[in-house]
Amino acid sequence: MCHHNRFLLLNVAKSDIISLVFQVDETLCPFKLSQEQLQLVKARMRAGLEAGLKTKGSSAIKMLPSYVYRTPDGTEHGKYLALDLGGTNFRAMMVNFKRQNARLYHKIYTIPLEIMQGTGEELFDHIAQCVSDFLDYMGMKNAHLPAGFTFSFPCEQTAIDTVSGTLVSWTKGYKATDCEGHDVVSMLREAIKRRNEFDLDIVAVVNDTVGTMMSCAYEDPQCEIGLIAGTGTNVCYMEEEVDAELSKMCINTEWGGLGDDGSLDDIITPYDMEVNQNSINPGRQRFEKLTSGMYLGEIVRQVLLDLTRGGLLFRGHVTETLKTPGIFETKYLSQIERWEKLIIVKEVCGAVSRRAAQLCGAGMAAVVDKIRENRGLDHLNITVGVDGALYKLHPHFSRVLKDTTEVLAPQCNVTFLPSEEGSGKGAALISAVARQILVSELPSNHLAVTRRTRELAKGLGRDTNPTAALKMLPTFVRSIPDGSEKGDFIALDLGGSNFRILRVKVSHEKKQTVQMESQIYDTPEDIIHGSGTRLFDHVAECLGDFMEKQNIKDKKLPVGFTFSFPCQQTKLDEGFLITWTKRFKAGGVEGMDVVKLLNKAIKKRGDYDADIMAVVNDTVGTMMTCGFDDQRCEVGIIIGTGTNACYMEELRNIDLVEGDEGRMCVNTEWGAFGDDGRLEDIRTEFDREIDRGSINPGKQLFEKMVSGMYMGELVRLILVKMAREGLVFEGRITPELLTKGKFETKHISAIEKSKEGLSKAREILTRLGVEPSTDDCIAVQHVCTVVSFRSANLIAAALAGILMRLKENKGVARLRTTVGIDGSLYKMHPQYARRLHKAVRRLVPDTDVRFLLSESGSGKGAAMVTAVAYRLAEHSRQIAQILSEFRLTTEQLLEVRKLSQWCVCVCVCVFPCVLCHYLTPS
Repeated sequence: MCHHNRFLLLNVAKSDIISLVFQVDETLCPFKLSQEQLQLVKARMRAGLEAGLKTKGSSAIKMLPSYVYRTPDGTEHGKYLALDLGGTNFRAMMVNFKRQNARLYHKIYTIPLEIMQGTGEELFDHIAQCVSDFLDYMGMKNAHLPAGFTFSFPCEQTAIDTVSGTLVSWTKGYKATDCEGHDVVSMLREAIKRRNEFDLDIVAVVNDTVGTMMSCAYEDPQCEIGLIAGTGTNVCYMEEEVDAELSKMCINTEWGGLGDDGSLDDIITPYDMEVNQNSINPGRQRFEKLTSGMYLGEIVRQVLLDLTRGGLLFRGHVTETLKTPGIFETKYLSQIERWEKLIIVKEVCGAVSRRAAQLCGAGMAAVVDKIRENRGLDHLNITVGVDGALYKLHPHFSRVLKDTTEVLAPQCNVTFLPSEEGSGKGAALISAVARQILVSELPSNHLAVTRRTRELAKGLGRDTNPTAALKMLPTFVRSIPDGSEKGDFIALDLGGSNFRILRVKVSHEKKQTVQMESQIYDTPEDIIHGSGTRLFDHVAECLGDFMEKQNIKDKKLPVGFTFSFPCQQTKLDEGFLITWTKRFKAGGVEGMDVVKLLNKAIKKRGDYDADIMAVVNDTVGTMMTCGFDDQRCEVGIIIGTGTNACYMEELRNIDLVEGDEGRMCVNTEWGAFGDDGRLEDIRTEFDREIDRGSINPGKQLFEKMVSGMYMGELVRLILVKMAREGLVFEGRITPELLTKGKFETKHISAIEKSKEGLSKAREILTRLGVEPSTDDCIAVQHVCTVVSFRSANLIAAALAGILMRLKENKGVARLRTTVGIDGSLYKMHPQYARRLHKAVRRLVPDTDVRFLLSESGSGKGAAMVTAVAYRLAEHSRQIAQILSEFRLTTEQLLEVRKLSQWCVCVCVCVFPCVLCHYLTPS
């Protein structure tokens, strides 16, 4: 209940005071929320957060991914421009980061109302003009600076490496036309281009809430939440495992939309309804209209107007000024609540501002409890970075906000840290993080797709193939399985440290079935690096052993040979090795026909015979294996120790092979992409060090950036550099950490597991002699994530090039196809497959791609190639048999010749005599 002495300054009778108190309290009662009501608001906010994560932007709370994966770690450095648009002012800042120190220079520019509510072109032209003035002021008009753009409105973003933000809807009084649904970064770039006075490298677009979190996290590493409580209100926070992309990602909640679905109708007052009805966006941003500085003054004006009309204020005299919308500004609340006079007005202001702070506290309680439960903690210590005039200038807002959060989330210790420089510094920090040594090397996938598509065409051309990095080798595989194949086949699979032999029986009883028996044989290092003769003798010996065990030494079965190295083929059963890859170095094999070498080794043994009908790359084998299960499969990819791809190309486009009809599988040998220097702009110092230490420097550069053979070593080299710079392990470097090959790619897979990743990181680092802290484990997990994420992005870009080629070949608006995939990296890494699939679908949106995992490896595919070849050969034999009667032997042709000579003689010698007899006069 209200205390009567609040009104003792009024010169009225006691009974009138009691009546006045009762009526004012009755008017303000709907603004006074009970703890039960606040708990309900917390529960609704929590439900809204969860719904937003599941429905991807279609709920009242949008939960927009920001693609900011981590907060600053203090290593950010360099000069960055920060542009901040979010209210009636535009702010331009220059931030210079130097080892946990930041120097700032800024200017503030007014955004007139007619520009806020004019056209988009006018708005962005005004911003470009302000930036131009600021660069003049800083004397940096000619500098090409990285810039972060704080754009404090709901935006859809697609990825951190695609700098764009599509405006979902205007808030905070903005209504510039032709902006909603458009990319604001493109609009800013166009405005800069129109001025033609300066250039900027816009590397990040950031919400002000995210910028605030990043700015405060620079001071306090525990800061993982950003709150704006000013003209508008919003919250962002670090969410766990968003789309299984990374361990964390900052989510911009856009919590101002809570209640747009009617979930706050039970606490909304008639005054709130009036304010909403008269706003420029009725029915939207209902939570923001209850809590933000843009609306609190107007709510107070509505209440004062109601009290005055009821004779409770200003002797009942309603002035024209009091009737004017917007005349009572939110800053007046802060001033009045510090003043001891105008007590009724102070009561009204206090009720409205307290409710706003309590509602924000209930929302914050939902966020911190969610983070605590995400992490499986009994108690959470966390910091919230806060910005906004309401929080900073109002005398009681911050205290009420903190008290409400503590009451509604008792298991969380929440510290609120005001941002000194606002969200602009945060935008600069995000730009710095994006440009750091790890993240900066994520490629522009669209650029990589374009390069890849050009290289495909270059490799297919007769004149351009010799200089092409992608050799685009014809495989002479002209068809995928059609379901009619049958028979008993042997498949050999040589491509890594193990050699695999399979017996594949394809039969047709009720339906086509495949039975397989296989055995794996080691291929020792001394054979891999020895002579070619020893290598093929070893293969022949293993094949003899397998046939002995299968009791088929007396049979001459068709054999398919999966040989997972680049080969030049002129027919299906002939393959000349171009170059060894994947650590193989057997002498005397490059330039030779591997089928001939194997046949020679088999013949030398003399205890069995084999009909080698096909030599097949493992990628082709994968496509054929998956093609047996899905006849739409026309691409094969290996993502394991090495990487490669093949696809079905139109024969008319392959200059290296005669003929224009039909299709043929082309082995791209894409591991060599970049050997001609085309990837130099995205290769890092670590990639170059890997290459220098390899057995084939300057070759297979794409493979060295993405494949399992090299990724572990990439991570090790990065960790060594980070340790030397004192960023991890307290600067300690152990002998194990300095040992090449000690950090394996399988360790990356273990460390990136969702639940046990950090404990695996600690276990692996301990084996490397490091005594890691929790922060060290998090840092190592992040390094692993960035390296594997880059690999998936690059593979996706390369695959997108092939899919675009297929789409163009077929001349269809939308391509439907299947990609067969094999390889340990794809199979074993917990996040790799989803990252790859998502990136491909983003890069080629007009394609329906099915990704089919090859369960039986490429060996079965070699048998399938052999089965197809056997089917086609049998088909040709049957046709030949039908046409055999039309084929004449040499003897038959000689007999015909004799007959023809006799006929000529008869015609020349006999017929003239007869004619003479009849024609000569008697």
